[in-house]
Amino acid sequence: MARSSYIFTSESVSEGHPDKVCDRISDAILDAFLTQEPEARVACETFATTNRVVIGGEVGLSDQSKLTEYMGKVDAITRSCIKDIGYEQDKFHHETVEITNLLHEQSAHIAQGVDAADNKDEGAGDQGIMFGYATNETQELMPAPIQYSHAILRRLAEVRKSGQEPTLRPDAKSQLSVRYENGKPVGVTSIVLSTQHADEAQTSRDIRDIVEPYIREVLPDGWISDATEWWVNPTGTFVIGGPDGDAGLTGRKIIVDTYGGAAPHGGGAFSGKDPTKVDRSAAYAARYLAKNIVAAGLAEKCTLQLSYAIGVSKPLSIYVDTFGTGEVPAELIEKAVAQCMDLTPRGIRQHLGLNRPIYQRTSAYGHFGRAPEADGGFSWEQLDLVDALKKAI
Repeated sequence: MARSSYIFTSESVSEGHPDKVCDRISDAILDAFLTQEPEARVACETFATTNRVVIGGEVGLSDQSKLTEYMGKVDAITRSCIKDIGYEQDKFHHETVEITNLLHEQSAHIAQGVDAADNKDEGAGDQGIMFGYATNETQELMPAPIQYSHAILRRLAEVRKSGQEPTLRPDAKSQLSVRYENGKPVGVTSIVLSTQHADEAQTSRDIRDIVEPYIREVLPDGWISDATEWWVNPTGTFVIGGPDGDAGLTGRKIIVDTYGGAAPHGGGAFSGKDPTKVDRSAAYAARYLAKNIVAAGLAEKCTLQLSYAIGVSKPLSIYVDTFGTGEVPAELIEKAVAQCMDLTPRGIRQHLGLNRPIYQRTSAYGHFGRAPEADGGFSWEQLDLVDALKKAI
């Protein structure tokens, strides 16, 4: 029997965290290629350290002769990302950072497994397993610990960028330990917040005085009590931050990107990958399906797994677990899922409109639990499959 009373912890990191700087650059470059060619194949990796950014990976275009032309924009895209995040440190500044661009043409052997041919549909860009998850414990149908960890850092970024809190700097991490009773979140037992700041004379107490009002603003009423433990900049001074303080790399924050450890992750990262790569697109589809299953009232929470083989179009398996909360057997939901959505790589891209430059915005504060946007951003958060799922059961 599942536990109903417990404490669960999740963390988030800000857009200025070194790994998230790299995710942002990789996704911005992806968006630039998709703007030029919606069917572009991109696998872009970024590494950042003191005064340096290195970008590598593969790009496939219908006309590879255009690759050199498009590559000329990478430097400006990278500097724009770093500037928007807010880095103007002596040893990591958008104007002076050294950028090395090592992007090159996609492997023909990978392309032959993915490209559609006369006798077969387009295949998956790689083998792998992808998970989606949803739970009715928040209005976004996300686990509360990760949802509110993101919300804290997003709010602090807003007041930093607006100038309302001029001594905050881009690099930050949050962590919430949430208390559950009868399976529902009811309070926070501890709050951990480490944020880069401007002045070495600022103490942990000074930083808490700055951030506490915003944290209280974000968390639900009554969740913070006198017993809640606060750990704000617990190591003291945090002036040296970002890639100058610690190297960053694309794809290292996969649990932050998904469900904060409350659900499985298939192993593949998202940022920098075009949507032919099921690491990304099928994970989005799995979230979309799990969210619509819960929204349809078929379960209170749901994990959905998809699996693929490189060059094979249809998923090898569909698995659903409703943790004993399902209104119907899980195998009926699995059949309904297959009936309601084409889960081939092309079917996913068409259903969710993924061949658009919508990825840079996903690079921080989670890929899930976000509001769908008018231009197709976060389309996998829509609840437009509810009626179809109900009819299919």
